Amino acid sequence: MRTFLGALGALTLALPAVAATAAVPASVSQGALVIGHAAPGSRVTVAGKPIHVGDDGVFVFGVGRDEQGPIAVMVGKDRRSVAVTPRDWPIERVDGVPPKTVNPPPAIAARIAREQAAVVAARDRDDAREDFEKGFIWPVTGRISGRFGNQRIYNGEPKAPHSGMDIAVPEGTPVKAPADGVITFANPGLYLTGGTLLLDHGFGLSSNFLHLSRIDVNVGQRVRQGQVIGAAGKTGRATGPHLHWGFNWFGVRLDPLLLPGIAPTS
Repeated sequence: MRTFLGALGALTLALPAVAATAAVPASVSQGALVIGHAAPGSRVTVAGKPIHVGDDGVFVFGVGRDEQGPIAVMVGKDRRSVAVTPRDWPIERVDGVPPKTVNPPPAIAARIAREQAAVVAARDRDDAREDFEKGFIWPVTGRISGRFGNQRIYNGEPKAPHSGMDIAVPEGTPVKAPADGVITFANPGLYLTGGTLLLDHGFGLSSNFLHLSRIDVNVGQRVRQGQVIGAAGKTGRATGPHLHWGFNWFGVRLDPLLLPGIAPTS
């Protein structure tokens, strides 16, 4: 399933699963992940699109970085309109960058497109696992060197906003699974992102870890929260050792900093 919705912070709505309707907030920030509960067996749609509802009534959806709202949420015949609160996204202008760095030559661009298509396909799962419900932990601890949603303009050409959070750590720092899940993608040598892992947490939610110097798990492997899955590095197009931790709801990018259990650190 694909949708224009995405994420900033996580809002957990914990009503008993026997509730007749979902607890839906009146407003959410751009980028917010919403976790709610409805009566088991309820049909839930977001912006007209049906979403997965667990046997216990849990459901999730996100609000994109650039979503304007309002968002229509239907639980059965109960309709809610959710306003979207905008965020101030920093923009950095960088001039004098070599053109081939901003726009790779055709052969490299084609390779990047193929690799990214494989990653996108791995994000398209809608497993019934509810590994996200226990909350999340930091995969590494360090200084946040890049935040979700920030955007750079190279030589006057806007590039895609930063898709996750960068955490500066020494090369070789063990990377731990932030929550339970199943490995759905593992490749040590992508052009842009180097060592790349995807960890699916169920219901379309997935973590991605980029620029890894080592990968310790295989596709299809079940991992537990806190388990070491690889090591931080500077592979791919990285200027120094760090971990890029991204988070998605299907194809929509979310902000890891505001997931349940995650709080700002140094």
